[in-house]
Amino acid sequence: MNRIKEILNKKGIKQIWLAEKLDEKFKIVNAYTCNRKQPNLETLYEIARLL
Repeated sequence: MNRIKEILNKKGIKQIWLAEKLDEKFKIVNAYTCNRKQPNLETLYEIARLL
């Protein structure tokens, strides 16, 4: 189960912030948070580090 959206909401962080930190387009980060696309392992580690 993808918990990125849950963690973002819990911490009060916007998806646009995460997109900027990952240097990704908002559309890609939104796809990660809605389980339409899975991040690669490097990106997943970066998301974990940021959150």
